[in-house]
Amino acid sequence: MVLQRCCWVQEALLNNTLEHPALTEDLAEVRESIKTWRSWVVRQGHRLVGAVRARATEDNGWEIGRLMVAPDLAGRGLGRLLLEHAERHAPPETKQFVLFTGASSERNIALYERAGYRRAPMPFEAAGVYQLAVYLVKAA
Repeated sequence: MVLQRCCWVQEALLNNTLEHPALTEDLAEVRESIKTWRSWVVRQGHRLVGAVRARATEDNGWEIGRLMVAPDLAGRGLGRLLLEHAERHAPPETKQFVLFTGASSERNIALYERAGYRRAPMPFEAAGVYQLAVYLVKAA
């Protein structure tokens, strides 16, 4: 949870909200999410320095989330590698990759656009933290 919190503090500041689930969920909620998401981590020795998770959606999508890299290692390509890893593990029937990021998270948006993602309309009525987010998609 330390990596998650330190990564999302910057996102909270950029997007002017502390109401992101990555900052508010407790350990029990993180453990519960492991049941419905596939998760991958990167360690440097004993230190957790990166992570990403993904899950299939009902419409043959592959939702990628909680892509995080320790702030002191940002900009070295680890985020791109984690994104590619999550994409490679999508089920064969996947039609598109989908993800959300903060509307003011320019560095994240640039990473996703370089990886082939494009902005798309929200697939649902945005409420809460999703009002401050952008939805990005990429053909599988």
